[in-house]
Amino acid sequence: MAIEHDYFGLVGDYWSETVEYADQRVEVVLDTDGDDVELTALDVAATLVGELELADDELRQSFVSQLDSKSSPIVKYLDTVLDPELEQADDIEAAIGRESGDRQVDALRSMSLVRVDLRPDADEPGDAFAEFEYALAPDETDERLVASIDLEREIVDVRFEG
Repeated sequence: MAIEHDYFGLVGDYWSETVEYADQRVEVVLDTDGDDVELTALDVAATLVGELELADDELRQSFVSQLDSKSSPIVKYLDTVLDPELEQADDIEAAIGRESGDRQVDALRSMSLVRVDLRPDADEPGDAFAEFEYALAPDETDERLVASIDLEREIVDVRFEG
């Protein structure tokens, strides 16, 4: 049985929309079983869609703060995509639209937010309520940096997918 929501409409198994902000087109997907989701979780998901730019900024700030840890998925992602021997190195360099003097920070700031998966049935603290998928030169590379946040926008996982 499906549930009705003011923002998402009739919620069954899958809802998708392209959201535009800051010269980006982001695919936002709501993936849930309409029977197992609470209206309050759908409200939080709708608010997150409306505040996508703010949530994106918060995540990028967190990524920058993790650059000191050589074992972090952020550093592993950057080491991979910024490798000058990479076949798409020229495309990646062209995608870095900032030059502050810190190449890693410039790359993080230049990444595209490609997709956001919302899972409102994961509504307990520590559950992956939303996944934000990032890429530098997303049309040219398969490498992705994926950050999962919980209902309160706390990061629960960051991983590098190559």
